[in-house]
Amino acid sequence: MKFEIVTESARLAEVCQRASNEEVVMLDTEFVRTRTLYPKLGLIQLYDGEQLSLIDPIACDDLSSLWALLQNPSVLKVLHACGEDLEVFQHVAGFLPSPLVDTQVMAAFLGHGVSMGFGALVSEYVGVDLEKGEARTNWLARPLTDKQLDYAAADVYYLWPLYHSLREKVMEAGWYFAMLGECEAQAAKRGKTPDASKAYLDVKNAWQLTPRQLATLQMAAQWRMEEARKRDLALNFIVKELNLWKLARFSIKSKGFMAKQGFDSIEIQRHGSRLIQMVHEAEKLRESDLPPRISRLVDLPGYKQQVKDVRDIVMAVEQETGLAQEFLASKKQMNQLISWYRKHDQHPDKRPEMLSSWRQPLFEDKVAPLFDKE
Repeated sequence: MKFEIVTESARLAEVCQRASNEEVVMLDTEFVRTRTLYPKLGLIQLYDGEQLSLIDPIACDDLSSLWALLQNPSVLKVLHACGEDLEVFQHVAGFLPSPLVDTQVMAAFLGHGVSMGFGALVSEYVGVDLEKGEARTNWLARPLTDKQLDYAAADVYYLWPLYHSLREKVMEAGWYFAMLGECEAQAAKRGKTPDASKAYLDVKNAWQLTPRQLATLQMAAQWRMEEARKRDLALNFIVKELNLWKLARFSIKSKGFMAKQGFDSIEIQRHGSRLIQMVHEAEKLRESDLPPRISRLVDLPGYKQQVKDVRDIVMAVEQETGLAQEFLASKKQMNQLISWYRKHDQHPDKRPEMLSSWRQPLFEDKVAPLFDKE
Protein backbone atom coordinates (compact mmCIF):
# COMPACT_ATOMS: atom_id res chain seq x y z
CA MET A 1 0.00 0.00 0.00
CA LYS A 2 1.85 3.05 -1.28
CA PHE A 3 0.86 6.59 -0.38
CA GLU A 4 2.16 10.12 -0.61
CA ILE A 5 2.11 12.69 2.16
CA VAL A 6 1.07 16.01 0.64
CA THR A 7 2.39 19.04 2.51
CA GLU A 8 2.64 21.68 -0.22
CA SER A 9 -0.27 23.48 -1.88
CA ALA A 10 1.30 23.24 -5.34
CA ARG A 11 1.53 19.46 -5.09
CA LEU A 12 -1.99 19.32 -3.72
CA ALA A 13 -3.24 21.14 -6.81
CA GLU A 14 -1.58 18.50 -9.02
CA VAL A 15 -3.11 15.67 -7.02
CA CYS A 16 -6.57 17.21 -7.21
CA GLN A 17 -6.27 17.94 -10.91
CA ARG A 18 -5.53 14.28 -11.57
CA ALA A 19 -8.37 13.15 -9.32
CA SER A 20 -10.78 15.50 -11.07
CA ASN A 21 -10.49 13.34 -14.19
CA GLU A 22 -11.80 10.28 -12.32
CA GLU A 23 -15.45 9.31 -11.93
CA VAL A 24 -15.10 8.42 -8.24
CA VAL A 25 -12.67 9.06 -5.38
CA MET A 26 -12.44 7.72 -1.84
CA LEU A 27 -12.39 10.32 0.92
CA ASP A 28 -11.85 10.32 4.68
CA THR A 29 -10.69 12.65 7.45
CA GLU A 30 -8.92 12.33 10.76
CA PHE A 31 -9.62 14.92 13.42
CA VAL A 32 -9.52 15.66 17.12
CA ARG A 33 -12.36 16.88 19.29
CA THR A 34 -12.13 16.83 23.06
CA ARG A 35 -13.22 20.12 24.62
CA THR A 36 -14.03 21.96 21.39
CA LEU A 37 -17.41 22.44 19.77
CA TYR A 38 -15.96 21.95 16.32
CA PRO A 39 -13.60 19.15 15.24
CA LYS A 40 -9.96 20.07 14.61
CA LEU A 41 -8.92 18.71 11.22
CA GLY A 42 -5.68 16.74 11.29
CA LEU A 43 -5.53 14.82 8.00
CA ILE A 44 -7.48 14.27 4.78
CA GLN A 45 -7.18 11.00 2.87
CA LEU A 46 -7.87 10.89 -0.88
CA TYR A 47 -7.66 7.86 -3.18
CA ASP A 48 -8.64 7.61 -6.84
CA GLY A 49 -7.85 3.94 -7.31
CA GLU A 50 -4.21 4.55 -8.23
CA GLN A 51 -2.95 7.57 -6.34
CA LEU A 52 -3.36 7.59 -2.54
CA SER A 53 -2.66 10.94 -0.91
CA LEU A 54 -2.52 11.86 2.76
CA ILE A 55 -3.11 15.59 2.74
CA ASP A 56 -1.74 17.60 5.65
CA PRO A 57 -4.12 20.55 6.21
CA ILE A 58 -1.78 21.98 8.82
CA ALA A 59 1.16 22.22 6.42
CA CYS A 60 -0.80 23.19 3.28
CA ASP A 61 -1.66 26.86 3.42
CA ASP A 62 -4.03 26.74 0.44
CA LEU A 63 -6.64 23.98 0.21
CA SER A 64 -8.69 25.63 -2.54
CA SER A 65 -7.80 22.96 -5.12
CA LEU A 66 -9.14 20.28 -2.78
CA TRP A 67 -12.31 22.27 -2.11
CA ALA A 68 -12.84 22.59 -5.88
CA LEU A 69 -12.51 18.82 -6.27
CA LEU A 70 -14.98 18.15 -3.48
CA GLN A 71 -17.53 20.40 -5.21
CA ASN A 72 -16.89 18.97 -8.69
CA PRO A 73 -20.26 17.53 -9.80
CA SER A 74 -18.55 15.07 -12.15
CA VAL A 75 -16.63 13.27 -9.39
CA LEU A 76 -18.46 11.05 -6.91
CA LYS A 77 -17.03 11.19 -3.40
CA VAL A 78 -17.23 7.97 -1.35
CA LEU A 79 -16.96 7.98 2.45
CA HIS A 80 -17.87 5.60 5.25
CA ALA A 81 -20.05 6.63 8.22
CA CYS A 82 -19.47 10.17 7.07
CA GLY A 83 -21.54 12.15 9.58
CA GLU A 84 -18.59 13.59 11.46
CA ASP A 85 -16.52 13.95 8.30
CA LEU A 86 -19.27 16.13 6.86
CA GLU A 87 -19.28 18.20 10.01
CA VAL A 88 -15.55 18.74 9.54
CA PHE A 89 -15.97 19.89 5.94
CA GLN A 90 -18.93 22.11 6.79
CA HIS A 91 -16.91 23.89 9.47
CA VAL A 92 -13.51 24.07 7.74
CA ALA A 93 -14.58 24.55 4.11
CA GLY A 94 -18.08 25.93 4.55
CA PHE A 95 -19.76 23.30 2.35
CA LEU A 96 -20.34 19.57 2.03
CA PRO A 97 -18.69 17.33 -0.59
CA SER A 98 -21.10 16.66 -3.45
CA PRO A 99 -22.15 14.35 -4.92
CA LEU A 100 -21.36 11.73 -2.29
CA VAL A 101 -22.29 8.26 -1.11
CA ASP A 102 -21.75 6.62 2.25
CA THR A 103 -20.81 2.94 2.27
CA GLN A 104 -22.50 2.53 5.64
CA VAL A 105 -25.77 3.56 4.02
CA MET A 106 -25.03 1.24 1.10
CA ALA A 107 -24.59 -1.62 3.57
CA ALA A 108 -27.91 -0.75 5.21
CA PHE A 109 -29.63 -1.34 1.86
CA LEU A 110 -28.17 -4.84 1.98
CA GLY A 111 -29.72 -5.59 5.35
CA HIS A 112 -26.81 -4.67 7.63
CA GLY A 113 -28.62 -2.11 9.77
CA VAL A 114 -27.56 1.49 10.28
CA SER A 115 -24.21 1.25 12.04
CA MET A 116 -22.14 -1.46 10.37
CA GLY A 117 -18.48 -0.71 11.03
CA PHE A 118 -15.87 -0.24 8.34
CA GLY A 119 -13.67 -3.06 9.58
CA ALA A 120 -16.52 -5.55 9.66
CA LEU A 121 -17.59 -4.64 6.12
CA VAL A 122 -14.06 -4.86 4.76
CA SER A 123 -13.70 -8.27 6.38
CA GLU A 124 -16.96 -9.54 4.87
CA TYR A 125 -16.77 -8.01 1.40
CA VAL A 126 -13.04 -7.62 0.79
CA GLY A 127 -11.69 -10.48 2.88
CA VAL A 128 -9.16 -8.38 4.80
CA ASP A 129 -9.02 -8.00 8.58
CA LEU A 130 -7.87 -4.49 9.41
CA GLU A 131 -5.78 -3.60 12.44
CA LYS A 132 -7.36 -1.35 15.04
CA GLY A 133 -5.90 1.07 17.51
CA GLU A 134 -5.24 4.50 15.96
CA ALA A 135 -8.75 5.94 15.71
CA ARG A 136 -8.45 7.92 18.98
CA THR A 137 -4.89 9.07 18.51
CA ASN A 138 -3.74 12.70 18.35
CA TRP A 139 -4.02 13.59 14.67
CA LEU A 140 -2.80 17.13 15.32
CA ALA A 141 0.63 15.95 16.50
CA ARG A 142 3.54 16.30 14.10
CA PRO A 143 5.23 14.27 12.84
CA LEU A 144 2.60 11.58 12.51
CA THR A 145 3.91 8.09 13.22
CA ASP A 146 4.20 5.37 10.60
CA LYS A 147 1.43 3.50 12.38
CA GLN A 148 -0.86 6.53 12.18
CA LEU A 149 -0.12 7.01 8.50
CA ASP A 150 -0.68 3.35 7.65
CA TYR A 151 -3.97 3.38 9.56
CA ALA A 152 -5.17 6.50 7.76
CA ALA A 153 -4.15 5.20 4.34
CA ALA A 154 -5.93 1.89 4.89
CA ASP A 155 -9.23 3.71 5.47
CA VAL A 156 -9.40 4.82 1.83
CA TYR A 157 -7.32 2.06 0.24
CA TYR A 158 -9.80 -0.64 1.30
CA LEU A 159 -12.76 1.67 0.84
CA TRP A 160 -12.16 1.39 -2.91
CA PRO A 161 -12.87 -2.37 -3.29
CA LEU A 162 -15.56 -2.18 -0.59
CA TYR A 163 -17.45 0.53 -2.47
CA HIS A 164 -17.34 -1.31 -5.77
CA SER A 165 -18.50 -4.57 -4.18
CA LEU A 166 -21.37 -2.87 -2.34
CA ARG A 167 -22.35 -0.86 -5.41
CA GLU A 168 -22.75 -4.01 -7.48
CA LYS A 169 -24.85 -5.72 -4.83
CA VAL A 170 -27.02 -2.65 -4.16
CA MET A 171 -27.72 -2.35 -7.89
CA GLU A 172 -28.60 -6.05 -8.09
CA ALA A 173 -30.99 -5.57 -5.17
CA GLY A 174 -32.70 -2.68 -6.96
CA TRP A 175 -31.90 -0.10 -4.29
CA TYR A 176 -29.24 1.97 -6.06
CA PHE A 177 -31.24 5.15 -6.70
CA ALA A 178 -32.92 4.90 -3.30
CA MET A 179 -29.45 4.68 -1.79
CA LEU A 180 -28.32 7.83 -3.61
CA GLY A 181 -31.36 9.69 -2.32
CA GLU A 182 -30.81 8.50 1.23
CA CYS A 183 -27.18 9.60 1.17
CA GLU A 184 -28.19 13.00 -0.15
CA ALA A 185 -30.89 13.38 2.51
CA GLN A 186 -28.57 12.44 5.35
CA ALA A 187 -25.92 14.84 4.09
CA ALA A 188 -28.47 17.65 3.89
CA LYS A 189 -29.27 17.16 7.58
CA ARG A 190 -25.60 17.50 8.46
CA GLY A 191 -25.34 20.67 6.43
CA LYS A 192 -27.96 22.52 8.47
CA THR A 193 -26.82 24.87 11.22
CA PRO A 194 -28.96 24.33 14.34
CA ASP A 195 -31.20 27.24 15.26
CA ALA A 196 -29.84 28.55 18.55
CA SER A 197 -33.25 29.94 19.53
CA LYS A 198 -34.62 26.39 19.53
CA ALA A 199 -31.77 24.81 21.48
CA TYR A 200 -33.92 24.73 24.63
CA LEU A 201 -36.17 22.14 23.03
CA ASP A 202 -33.31 19.63 23.19
CA VAL A 203 -32.69 20.10 26.91
CA LYS A 204 -33.66 16.99 28.84
CA ASN A 205 -36.89 17.37 30.85
CA ALA A 206 -37.66 20.78 29.34
CA TRP A 207 -41.24 19.51 28.99
CA GLN A 208 -41.61 19.74 32.78
CA LEU A 209 -41.26 23.52 32.79
CA THR A 210 -43.91 26.24 32.73
CA PRO A 211 -43.95 28.77 29.88
CA ARG A 212 -42.16 31.36 32.02
CA GLN A 213 -39.55 28.86 33.10
CA LEU A 214 -39.16 27.88 29.46
CA ALA A 215 -38.48 31.53 28.63
CA THR A 216 -35.50 31.44 30.95
CA LEU A 217 -34.35 28.14 29.50
CA GLN A 218 -34.72 29.43 25.95
CA MET A 219 -32.57 32.49 26.68
CA ALA A 220 -29.95 30.45 28.52
CA ALA A 221 -29.74 27.66 25.94
CA GLN A 222 -29.48 30.16 23.07
CA TRP A 223 -26.80 32.13 24.88
CA ARG A 224 -24.86 28.92 25.63
CA MET A 225 -24.90 27.79 22.01
CA GLU A 226 -23.83 31.20 20.72
CA GLU A 227 -21.08 31.37 23.35
CA ALA A 228 -19.88 27.87 22.40
CA ARG A 229 -19.71 28.82 18.73
CA LYS A 230 -17.85 32.03 19.49
CA ARG A 231 -15.31 30.32 21.76
CA ASP A 232 -15.24 26.96 19.94
CA LEU A 233 -15.93 25.17 23.19
CA ALA A 234 -18.16 22.15 23.78
CA LEU A 235 -21.56 23.14 25.17
CA ASN A 236 -21.13 21.50 28.56
CA PHE A 237 -17.81 23.26 29.02
CA ILE A 238 -19.73 26.54 28.96
CA VAL A 239 -22.48 25.52 31.39
CA LYS A 240 -23.75 22.00 32.00
CA GLU A 241 -27.16 21.25 30.50
CA LEU A 242 -28.61 20.14 33.84
CA ASN A 243 -27.64 23.46 35.38
CA LEU A 244 -29.48 25.37 32.66
CA TRP A 245 -32.57 23.35 33.55
CA LYS A 246 -32.10 24.07 37.26
CA LEU A 247 -31.68 27.78 36.55
CA ALA A 248 -35.06 27.84 34.85
CA ARG A 249 -36.86 25.40 37.12
CA PHE A 250 -35.92 27.15 40.37
CA SER A 251 -35.72 30.71 39.00
CA ILE A 252 -32.28 31.05 40.53
CA LYS A 253 -31.42 34.66 41.40
CA SER A 254 -28.29 34.34 43.49
CA LYS A 255 -24.87 32.82 43.12
CA GLY A 256 -25.24 31.26 46.55
CA PHE A 257 -28.31 29.31 45.41
CA MET A 258 -26.40 28.26 42.30
CA ALA A 259 -23.71 26.76 44.50
CA LYS A 260 -26.31 24.89 46.57
CA GLN A 261 -27.78 23.47 43.35
CA GLY A 262 -24.41 22.04 42.32
CA PHE A 263 -23.22 24.58 39.74
CA ASP A 264 -19.46 24.44 39.17
CA SER A 265 -17.55 27.28 40.78
CA ILE A 266 -16.13 28.28 37.40
CA GLU A 267 -19.67 28.42 35.93
CA ILE A 268 -20.73 30.71 38.76
CA GLN A 269 -17.64 32.88 38.55
CA ARG A 270 -17.71 33.36 34.78
CA HIS A 271 -21.40 33.28 33.94
CA GLY A 272 -23.41 33.53 37.16
CA SER A 273 -24.39 37.18 36.79
CA ARG A 274 -25.42 36.76 33.16
CA LEU A 275 -27.55 33.70 33.96
CA ILE A 276 -29.28 35.46 36.85
CA GLN A 277 -30.02 38.40 34.55
CA MET A 278 -31.86 36.00 32.19
CA VAL A 279 -34.15 34.91 35.04
CA HIS A 280 -35.06 38.54 35.72
CA GLU A 281 -35.60 39.19 31.99
CA ALA A 282 -37.94 36.21 31.72
CA GLU A 283 -40.00 37.44 34.67
CA LYS A 284 -40.64 40.72 32.85
CA LEU A 285 -42.00 39.13 29.68
CA ARG A 286 -45.69 39.40 28.86
CA GLU A 287 -47.66 36.17 28.86
CA SER A 288 -48.16 36.47 25.11
CA ASP A 289 -44.38 36.50 24.58
CA LEU A 290 -43.70 33.29 26.48
CA PRO A 291 -42.92 30.06 24.62
CA PRO A 292 -45.72 27.48 24.79
CA ARG A 293 -45.54 24.46 27.00
CA ILE A 294 -43.84 21.49 25.41
CA SER A 295 -46.34 18.76 24.67
CA ARG A 296 -45.06 15.21 24.46
CA LEU A 297 -46.45 12.62 22.12
CA VAL A 298 -46.16 10.02 24.86
CA ASP A 299 -48.74 11.93 26.91
CA LEU A 300 -51.37 11.89 24.17
CA PRO A 301 -54.17 9.33 24.48
CA GLY A 302 -53.66 6.31 22.30
CA TYR A 303 -50.00 7.07 21.63
CA LYS A 304 -48.59 3.81 22.93
CA GLN A 305 -50.99 1.76 20.85
CA GLN A 306 -50.17 3.76 17.74
CA VAL A 307 -46.45 3.25 18.29
CA LYS A 308 -47.07 -0.48 18.58
CA ASP A 309 -49.19 -0.49 15.43
CA VAL A 310 -46.59 1.45 13.44
CA ARG A 311 -43.81 -0.79 14.73
CA ASP A 312 -45.78 -3.86 13.66
CA ILE A 313 -45.97 -2.41 10.15
CA VAL A 314 -42.24 -1.70 10.17
CA MET A 315 -41.58 -5.31 11.19
CA ALA A 316 -43.78 -6.54 8.35
CA VAL A 317 -41.90 -4.34 5.87
CA GLU A 318 -38.65 -5.70 7.25
CA GLN A 319 -39.82 -9.20 6.36
CA GLU A 320 -40.80 -8.06 2.87
CA THR A 321 -37.63 -6.14 2.05
CA GLY A 322 -34.87 -7.62 4.19
CA LEU A 323 -33.97 -4.14 5.43
CA ALA A 324 -33.39 -3.72 9.15
CA GLN A 325 -36.13 -2.15 11.28
CA GLU A 326 -33.90 0.65 12.59
CA PHE A 327 -33.03 1.61 9.03
CA LEU A 328 -36.56 1.48 7.72
CA ALA A 329 -37.88 3.63 10.56
CA SER A 330 -36.08 4.79 13.67
CA LYS A 331 -37.98 5.70 16.83
CA LYS A 332 -37.56 9.37 15.89
CA GLN A 333 -39.00 8.76 12.43
CA MET A 334 -41.98 6.87 13.86
CA ASN A 335 -42.67 9.73 16.26
CA GLN A 336 -42.35 12.17 13.39
CA LEU A 337 -44.97 10.20 11.49
CA ILE A 338 -47.41 10.03 14.41
CA SER A 339 -46.95 13.73 15.16
CA TRP A 340 -47.61 14.66 11.52
CA TYR A 341 -50.91 12.82 11.52
CA ARG A 342 -52.07 13.79 14.99
CA LYS A 343 -51.31 17.49 14.72
CA HIS A 344 -53.34 17.70 11.52
CA ASP A 345 -50.68 19.94 10.02
CA GLN A 346 -50.18 17.76 6.98
CA HIS A 347 -48.39 20.24 4.74
CA PRO A 348 -46.67 18.47 1.82
CA ASP A 349 -43.39 20.24 2.59
CA LYS A 350 -43.45 18.83 6.12
CA ARG A 351 -44.07 15.21 5.22
CA PRO A 352 -42.37 12.81 7.64
CA GLU A 353 -39.46 10.74 6.39
CA MET A 354 -41.51 7.55 6.46
CA LEU A 355 -43.78 9.11 3.84
CA SER A 356 -41.01 10.58 1.70
CA SER A 357 -38.60 9.37 -0.93
CA TRP A 358 -38.03 5.60 -1.16
CA ARG A 359 -39.87 4.91 2.12
CA GLN A 360 -43.18 6.35 0.88
CA PRO A 361 -44.36 3.39 -1.23
CA LEU A 362 -43.33 1.00 1.53
CA PHE A 363 -45.39 2.67 4.24
CA GLU A 364 -48.02 5.16 3.08
CA ASP A 365 -50.85 2.77 2.24
CA LYS A 366 -50.12 0.70 5.34
CA VAL A 367 -49.99 3.44 7.95
CA ALA A 368 -52.71 5.78 6.68
CA PRO A 369 -55.58 3.55 7.94
CA LEU A 370 -54.18 3.79 11.48
CA PHE A 371 -54.99 7.49 11.54
CA ASP A 372 -58.19 7.67 9.49
CA LYS A 373 -60.24 8.32 12.63
CA GLU A 374 -57.96 11.00 13.97
